[in-house]
Formats: sequence, structure tokens, C-alpha cells
Amino acid sequence: MASKRRGHGEGSIYQRKDGRWVAGITLEYGKRKYFYGDTRREVQEKLKVALREQQQGTLATGPQQTLKAYLEQWIEQVHKPPIIRVSTYGKYCVVVYQHLIPGLGHIQLQKLTPQHLQSFYTKELDGGLSAGSVRMFHTVLHEALENAMKWNLVARNVCDLVDAPVPARHEMQPLTQEQAKLLLQAVREHRLETLFVVAVVTGMREGELLALRWQDVDFEVSCLYVRHTVGRVGKLGMIVSEPKTKKGRRKIVLPEFVIEVLKQHRERQQAVHERAGSRWRNMDVVFCNRYGGYIESATLRRVFKRILEGAGLPDIRFHDLRHSAATILLGMGVHPKVVQELLGHSSISITLDVYSHVMPSMQQEAMDKLGDLFKE
Repeated sequence: MASKRRGHGEGSIYQRKDGRWVAGITLEYGKRKYFYGDTRREVQEKLKVALREQQQGTLATGPQQTLKAYLEQWIEQVHKPPIIRVSTYGKYCVVVYQHLIPGLGHIQLQKLTPQHLQSFYTKELDGGLSAGSVRMFHTVLHEALENAMKWNLVARNVCDLVDAPVPARHEMQPLTQEQAKLLLQAVREHRLETLFVVAVVTGMREGELLALRWQDVDFEVSCLYVRHTVGRVGKLGMIVSEPKTKKGRRKIVLPEFVIEVLKQHRERQQAVHERAGSRWRNMDVVFCNRYGGYIESATLRRVFKRILEGAGLPDIRFHDLRHSAATILLGMGVHPKVVQELLGHSSISITLDVYSHVMPSMQQEAMDKLGDLFKE
């Protein structure tokens, strides 16, 4: 029999026959929670912490389980549509099943430490993943552990004790007015000419362009409506969703030349439809592949790189066409509020922050105009 020894106000502490020390605390409904250590002092300290957490209501009282078991339950039963967007769920599934579970899933949830996370992050970075990707792992795990705290499975969120990698900020490379003209000249007669024209003029996001439907284009009043976005999400395939924010759903007025380009594009698309015959997919997509379906982002980007190279233009990202549209408009003196609405930013402060580099020249132009006004 192990000899039990109880200290005043500290629960029960006793030593087992094998020499290890055990501390026990009574939970709700008469259940017991135990702590183990090599010395009496070690378990006594654990017990003090547990008693304090019990008093504060932060003591983890849930069953022991691996991080793998918990994450599977969290992602499949709690953190899924309609609670979150389908596209977000797909991205989280990739993080959980392809990274967090293989790297950390074997560890007991309640025994997960900051050291475990730091080692995992370092290994992923050393393996060639970007800081942005690893930071995403941190974000997903943090959300999962916040839920674990609500369920009283853990007493703390260890993610709060680890600094996530800071991704390098992509340097914006907008095209100048002349370069934008060169690009549109280079895509003339290309099957994706209209897509590039609309991208340069409107600053729409890649996913918004690829999700645009003919029913979203109003030729009568020369405008289009941004109502959807599309992108590939792991094994879920091409996922269509609504813009993330209310401002993202927007109306964009189009100049007459863009309307004409769209009309010509629709005629050419009809000819492609007829050639495709029964292979054509009637999805109403404006910028579709050869069979009426969605164009893959990877395909669009490959085409874009070839066009840039052929035109002798800088090697920029497709997303920089969005920056190009905003920069050109601001440089022409268009009010930032108009640019904000065009881009679908949730607030004008985002527009002013992202494109602050354009403001000094606008300020100089304003002062020059004032100088001309009051010049004797």
C-alpha cells in the first residue's frame, strides 16, 4: 500500500511504491485529476497551480487526447460551413491535415508546449515554406486552441507564448500609364485580351475576374457587378464564394471602350461554344476556358508571365494589375474615395495606407495649382 500524506489545503499527495509522487485534486461530480513527479515538492507545486486554476475557473478538466484527435473533431464538427466560408474551410483543412497533424498531431493536447511549436515552425521554414505559410499554421492552431480553452480542455493557449514568423511584405510593382498601354497592345487578339483590359481598367481581384458571369454585366447602363470570387481550394476543387466584405460586393461603371471589348468577346465566345459542341459547360462565365469552365489561377499567371516577357515589361504579379489601376487613377487626380469604392476596400483608410506612395505627387500638384491661383 502506498502511504498517503495530505498537506493542509493542498489536496492529497502520496508516494507510490515505485518512488514517484502523485498529487490528486477533486473535480466536479467527484472525479479526480492527478499530477505526477519525481519529488514531493514538484507535485506540490503542480497541485498549487491546479488549485488556483480551479478557483479561477481555468483548470483544464477535459479528457486526455492527442492534438490530432482534437483537431479532427474541431475542424469537422465545429469549424466548418456555414460557420465559416467554404473557401476558408478548405484552406483550414489543408493546414490541419497536411501540416499540423503530421507535424504535431502525436503530442497530447494538454502537454503541447511553446517549444513544440517553435521547433515545428523552424522545421517548416527550413523545409522551404514561406513565413506567410507558417504564420497561417499559427493562426489556424491559435483558433483551434481558443476553442479548446472554451471546452476546458487546456488551461492556456500556447500559441500566445510563441512569436509567429513575420512574412516579408510584397513590394508593390504597379505599371505606369505607358506600360499599361503597352500591355494592352501586347494582348490584342489574344483569347484573354478582354480579361486583361477589364483588370487594368477596374482593378478587380483575380478571383473576382475569374468568377464574373454574363448576368453580372449590364450592357444597358455600362457597368458590371462584383458578386462572386472563385479559386482552387485543395481537394475541394474550384470553390465559388461571395466577397469577404460588404464593400466587396460592388458596382463598377465601365467606360464605353470596355463595353465594346466585352461585346466583341461575347461574340467570340459564342463561336468557341459552337466548336466545343457537347463538351461545352453552360456556366455563364465571362472569362472561361475553352470548354466554358473556370480558368485556373495557375494557368492565368503562366499566360500573364509570357505576355509580360514578350512585351518587354517588368516581371510583376497579376495582383499588381490591381495596384496599377489604383495608382494610375490616383495619379490622374481621381478622388481616393472613388478608388476605394472601385477596389472594394472596406474603408478609405486602407486605400490611403496602401497607396500612400502616390499621395506626395498629388500633394505637390495641389500646391502647384494653389500657387497658380494666388500668383500675382
